[in-house]
Amino acid sequence: MSASVFAHPILAPLFGDEEIASYFTAAADIEAMLAFEVALAEAECRNGLIEAAQRDQIRACAAAFAPDLDALAAGTARDGVVVPSLLAQLRAGLDAEAGKALHKGATSQDVIDASLAMRLQGIALVLDRRLAAITDAFARWNIAAGERQVMAHTRMQAAKPTRFARKLASWTDPLVRCRLRREEIGPRAFALRIGGAVGDRAGFGDKADEIARDVAASLGLPSAPASLHSERDGLVELAGWFSLITGALGKFGQDVVLSLQNEVGELQLAGGGGSSAMPHKNNPVGAEILVTLARFNATLVSGMHQALVHENERSGAAWSLEWMLLPQMAMAAGAATRNAEALIGQLQLAET
Repeated sequence: MSASVFAHPILAPLFGDEEIASYFTAAADIEAMLAFEVALAEAECRNGLIEAAQRDQIRACAAAFAPDLDALAAGTARDGVVVPSLLAQLRAGLDAEAGKALHKGATSQDVIDASLAMRLQGIALVLDRRLAAITDAFARWNIAAGERQVMAHTRMQAAKPTRFARKLASWTDPLVRCRLRREEIGPRAFALRIGGAVGDRAGFGDKADEIARDVAASLGLPSAPASLHSERDGLVELAGWFSLITGALGKFGQDVVLSLQNEVGELQLAGGGGSSAMPHKNNPVGAEILVTLARFNATLVSGMHQALVHENERSGAAWSLEWMLLPQMAMAAGAATRNAEALIGQLQLAET
């Protein structure tokens, strides 16, 4: 069995998400890292740190670059980061002066963090679009059936009748708040974390802040007043956002599972899962997976809090922990939004 259910040839239709996964390919990562190096060269040229001819060489080399992935893998195993090997391959296509100008004043963490920020920002926009589609679907269901009476349950016991609109609101409103939170945390979660060798931007000279703002603007990222190499609270907020999405959709899935029980029969499901032993079964697979994904992200988010503990000016251990956790949390959020949107289309209130 594959180490990752997200890419498993059999399990991926349950847990995977091709659109979100595309942001975590080697090609996407390298493209974003090259974009950073080009943006840095352009900003440094505008601010007098490198010559226009050097900038042009760097830009042309990046545009035509074909990476040797085996060499990048070997370099990463040796160095702990891909950037030294990537720069060596780039410099092979540059003259000596342009090679010195490439990556001037920057460090590996600047490149890797910028790539991650660009890709996570794209993922957040994908998830926001899906959340909008899900809340729109709930709104349409509310128009069609919101005034119908259903039985409310408290502590797993039948309580009092209430409008179906009340249950729909408990599924919709947390997702609306998630959409608002993306805008609120964005300046911290997707900030350009550029700082140079020890995080003080000294390698950029007296134009350091201008260069940092310029690179951020070129890459479409928020600008931060400092490097943030060891200040990772914005990324932990993003991890929390992923977990809030899966948690909200997990609550929807849990309610659906309970409402579909034969003894309750409040909802009806079209196209559920079959059983190898009981042909009459119509299992609520999509709803169950929403619960699983919620619990998965609730577990991983604690690991991101562990990754807050960066020793001194830079950590290899805490930093690489983020590389393991954030992609999985993003994939889980993607799978949850994908499954939830499909599930709504399979559900209707049972006729009374």
